Amino acid sequence: MSFSQEVKNEILRHKITKSCCTVAAAYAVACFGKYFDDRGIVLQTENEGVAAFAQKLYRRCGIQGSILRKERPTGFVYEFSVKEPAQVAEMLALFGHTGKEPTLRIRPDHFKCQTCVQAFISTAFLCCGTMTDPEKSYNLEFLSTRHYLSQQLEAMLAEHHFYPHRALRKGSNTVYIKAADHIEDLLTFMGAGGAAMRIMEQRVYNEMRNKTNRLSNCETANIGKSVQAAVQVQLAIGQLRAANALDTLPENLRQTAELRMQYPDLPLAKLAEKFDPPVSKAGLSHRMKRIQEAAARLQPRTTEKDANHV
Repeated sequence: MSFSQEVKNEILRHKITKSCCTVAAAYAVACFGKYFDDRGIVLQTENEGVAAFAQKLYRRCGIQGSILRKERPTGFVYEFSVKEPAQVAEMLALFGHTGKEPTLRIRPDHFKCQTCVQAFISTAFLCCGTMTDPEKSYNLEFLSTRHYLSQQLEAMLAEHHFYPHRALRKGSNTVYIKAADHIEDLLTFMGAGGAAMRIMEQRVYNEMRNKTNRLSNCETANIGKSVQAAVQVQLAIGQLRAANALDTLPENLRQTAELRMQYPDLPLAKLAEKFDPPVSKAGLSHRMKRIQEAAARLQPRTTEKDANHV
């Protein structure tokens, strides 16, 4: 089962008790179903529970609708509809529509109380909403073919500080929210507090994992730099030894070269503690640079005469 279906099933377990909220929820089914006009309404969904929920809402409003199960290549689709003329007329009267409106718009007089808005938005999500698995990304969407309805839904969500955005994608008006904290608030508002907690837990996990990766990458980079520096110093010491030039170095540099060759894998800070008396890490690093400089002076310089000869 997808995370989106889990969210919807959790919303379905949330009971609507007020009659005004029941009408608001039933109105959302009409607005965000497949169609709503003087022919009636049709809602198509892959979730059988959503279709049963819609039928129950309309029954509580005194309107009879039917559910038809249709088989598709991807699975079953459940279609809730109200098409019988007398029932359609009663439904249009309840919602204050003629069924012949050129553009369908949400009538705000259906929201008698604050929970009416919650019932409307949560039912809208049941009808046309999707939610990405938080393990992949944070994205909650409402899809509709009706421009003005999507515009009004966006305004409703913005009014409650969920910070939605709207876009046209493949002929569908998409109202979406991508910020994880705003999605958590909306899911809680719609009655899916468990899903909101799961997103919160996933967000904490992702933040900890990213922080650990950053620290690991930084540590790996630092180790790589340290190893490279140590190898360069050992090469310089080898050059000086091959040229019998170690004895020409000052005492502190000879001691440094001997300890580095004795402890080739020891980090600089640990190597500094081997000296008697111990030296600072910065002081030891300076000695290493002087050893490399001494080795560099052993390299034969190509004169202009040599270059012309070549």
